[in-house]
Amino acid sequence: MSKKIAVVTDSNSGVTQAQAKELGLYVLPMPFMINEETFYEDITLSQEQFYQRLSENADVITSQPSPEEVMKLWDELLTSYDEIVHIPMSSGLSGSCQSALMLAGEYEGRVQVVNNQRISVTQRQSALDALMLIESGMDAAAVKDALEADKFNSSIYIMLDTLYYLKKGGRITPAAAALGTILRLKPVLQIQGEKLDAFAKARTATQGKTIMINAIKADMEKRFGGAAADNIWLQIAYTYDREAAEQFKVQVEEFFPGFEVHMDPLSLSIACHIGPGSLALACCKRLRGNEIGK
Repeated sequence: MSKKIAVVTDSNSGVTQAQAKELGLYVLPMPFMINEETFYEDITLSQEQFYQRLSENADVITSQPSPEEVMKLWDELLTSYDEIVHIPMSSGLSGSCQSALMLAGEYEGRVQVVNNQRISVTQRQSALDALMLIESGMDAAAVKDALEADKFNSSIYIMLDTLYYLKKGGRITPAAAALGTILRLKPVLQIQGEKLDAFAKARTATQGKTIMINAIKADMEKRFGGAAADNIWLQIAYTYDREAAEQFKVQVEEFFPGFEVHMDPLSLSIACHIGPGSLALACCKRLRGNEIGK
């Protein structure tokens, strides 16, 4: 008889509480301190409220769920599940993964924390992959191993409207910070594994979008085994400006015919470091349960 396994991720995945119920996932909300008051993403803080406070230059600080919050959720789930696969945001971008790994040591193998260095739409795909792998008969430890073996099979490119928020939060490497000295350029950053770093400088938003599309196409062909819809998940994420994202989606679908493009707002933990008006293009190599270990 196969084990009953719960899949947990955090709100950095972009999966809302409502979507989690539909998908069969559990989402740990990320906490924020705004002017020293604590809020929880998608529970007591909506996207609209967040950007309103950001525009008012409120003091916004990201945090991570407390050990008590994490263990409370795990303990509740383990009353009706045998095991848990927990997929936090990239260990390179937050301490929440390391914290979860330490806490899991108290659970005698029943909680498997996946350190596969994903964020946003790629983290969401990992949670969906976990459900698929469980359905194929894997236990939690095998799912963890499969997802970590696959961790570098994703790419994200992000075009920023401003470097103000990244510089304010001290979250960029010197290479990326140097872009801020050049006026009126649209910096394109990349997330490969656990690093957020500079990728290119675009003179216009139009050029920035082209740079991202070409970079994703090159990754598909050179790193992920080909730009085919049955091989790649293609995703768009954005901060605040959904209309601009919808327009970009049309452009991406024209460039990659036959692909289904998933689109989500970027989670607020990312948005507070890069600000409104950002666009991201991402892809993941499709993971197939019957190919694991081959």
